[in-house]
Amino acid sequence: MSENSADANVIPFMIDDEAGEDAGEGSSAARLSFNEAARMAEALVFASAEPVSERALAARLPEGVDVRATMLELQQIYSSRGVNLVRVADSWAFRTAGDLAFLMSRDAVQQKKLSRAAMEVLAIIAYHQPVTRAEIEEIRGVETSKGTLDTLLETDWVRMRGRRRTPGRPVTYGTTDKFLDHFALEEIRDLPGMEELKGAGLLSARMPSNFAIPLPPSDLDLLTDDEDPLTDVDLEELGLLTPRALDD
Repeated sequence: MSENSADANVIPFMIDDEAGEDAGEGSSAARLSFNEAARMAEALVFASAEPVSERALAARLPEGVDVRATMLELQQIYSSRGVNLVRVADSWAFRTAGDLAFLMSRDAVQQKKLSRAAMEVLAIIAYHQPVTRAEIEEIRGVETSKGTLDTLLETDWVRMRGRRRTPGRPVTYGTTDKFLDHFALEEIRDLPGMEELKGAGLLSARMPSNFAIPLPPSDLDLLTDDEDPLTDVDLEELGLLTPRALDD
């Protein structure tokens, strides 16, 4: 490899002024090779049972490393291997390559299948979030049982986002990063569009001309203008927080 090629494969460090005066143009103390930064990031993601956020990686890697560039380069390196580096929202995780999933089928833990009603509700939440139970029922045309929503909450694919600023302050529901991870989506806007759903036979080819699939918000962590955050009192009422002890 030529000297120019080697220089192109480094990620510069941020260094203080005093160190900069002593460091020469080619000083190895002033820069970190891509290989070393990639090895560190690779180890952090590999050791985690959950996807690792870019913020968490930046906190553990040496100052000045371009985390996004490093992870994208690593993703390319792993693209043809048995495990792939995948992006989930703003996080990263290693996953078995899709075409090799059949090798793991015998060892996979049998998961409880969701009912048709639960799948319908999950799809409505994914495409229409933030959405309330009443809005889900209006879209489905039938009543939605609390048990169906509880089942989806237990999967950790769905979460309670906040409360709608309308009479009764109904709870709003949305999807989680685990939903993205399970369905191999980088972001919620990667959900199949109308043509993809028609091609898969999930939508009739004779849909009304005014039929449209809603576009979910790009940042699912932000509340909309008509949502209030869940308070501790709300969480207690919903059974998500142990009631506080009464003052003596």
